[in-house]
Amino acid sequence: MDKHYLTIGEGRTKVCLLTYHMGNDLVVCLYNEYSHIGAVAVGEYDPGEGRASCSVITRLGHKDDAVAYKAAHSISKHTQNSVCVIAGIHIDKITKREIEQVLENTDRLMDKFLSEID
Repeated sequence: MDKHYLTIGEGRTKVCLLTYHMGNDLVVCLYNEYSHIGAVAVGEYDPGEGRASCSVITRLGHKDDAVAYKAAHSISKHTQNSVCVIAGIHIDKITKREIEQVLENTDRLMDKFLSEID
């Protein structure tokens, strides 16, 4: 299996990405220092319709679904393949600004990843 590893940010808002290829499909982990399974999203590309769709499962009390969904959708649309995204980013007593920074770092990480696999 091919692996891909990237990080963006620093301190409490640093986000990491690790991918594993499984045939044409990808398993993508988005996490930070306190990684866990917060949400899982599966993205599927429909070549007939030319669009991607996703399904998400979120663990009780977790809010990683938005990150997982957005990543799965963008990766499956970009690669035109199936992807499973496991997201688990935890920060105790997170502030609104830190939430914004984590989301920004995650977007930057996805942009970097997608540009590197072209």
